[in-house]
Amino acid sequence: MKKIYVSLCALMAAAGFTACAGDPLSEQSVFDELSSYNGISIATQPTKFDKWLIKNYVEPYNVDFQYKFSDIESDKKYTLVPADSAKSAKLAIIIKHLWFDAYDEVIGADFLKESAPRIITLIGSPAYNSEGTMVLGTAEGGYRVTLYMVNRLTPEVLADYETLTTYYFTTMHHEFTHILNQKKPYDASFDLISMSDYVSGDWYQWEMSEAKMIEALRKGFVRGYAMAEGREDFAETASQYITNPDDVWAEKLRVAGSDGAEGATIINQKLKMIRKYFRDSWGLDIDELHRAVIRRGQDLGSLDLEHLK
Repeated sequence: MKKIYVSLCALMAAAGFTACAGDPLSEQSVFDELSSYNGISIATQPTKFDKWLIKNYVEPYNVDFQYKFSDIESDKKYTLVPADSAKSAKLAIIIKHLWFDAYDEVIGADFLKESAPRIITLIGSPAYNSEGTMVLGTAEGGYRVTLYMVNRLTPEVLADYETLTTYYFTTMHHEFTHILNQKKPYDASFDLISMSDYVSGDWYQWEMSEAKMIEALRKGFVRGYAMAEGREDFAETASQYITNPDDVWAEKLRVAGSDGAEGATIINQKLKMIRKYFRDSWGLDIDELHRAVIRRGQDLGSLDLEHLK
């Protein structure tokens, strides 16, 4: 399982049923009413949101969009809460606009039909770790992406592109990059660029202060989490480039190269390898994807998040 972090349950009840040996067997299967489609029980009347998910995720991409909490689908080592359905609907619209539709625009629908995660799971809360970090998203086995913190999607957050990028947009593209890497590995020589500077689980120490974040940039990392290991560096560099507006990316490079540091040169070297990976392995122009995502991000203010169409 791949995870993306930033620094900083449900109880299961079981009921038993007994039957006497002499009880007659019914010809009606107990499972007939329990079959489901996209996690929606046939015995339950689908909501408008359920129908929208079938139309926009299941039918075009064969993606099961899970917003109803299921303990067997969640990571049991964390204390988690369900995602609010109204906020889940807003995030589903955003994901389609900034992730699925962006890739469709740049490379075509067949790419996501073949490569998209088969399951997207939403969790209401972050997943907190003992050292003070929290998980924003995970990618598992090339088929599932889990996104956390759905219940923090307030009107104020929706109006703040930088916060949305930090907690949702970058996470989406980071985890999808992991999915793609699991299907087609990137050149292992990428890991050698900053091999001596990876710090494994101590990465969060490089996000404890502005001074440490600047130091990480000057070492050639787009943020502290990229210092964990090569695969996180690859996914974080790619996702930061895809989702950061040009002026934000330019400022990162300026700081990374300040006071004679080689950070900007190192980041550009990594980005060059990332461009080659997406082009050669997937036929995808990451610069074109960046432009599409940034343009779509600018349209968020006019995106209707209140109505499912």
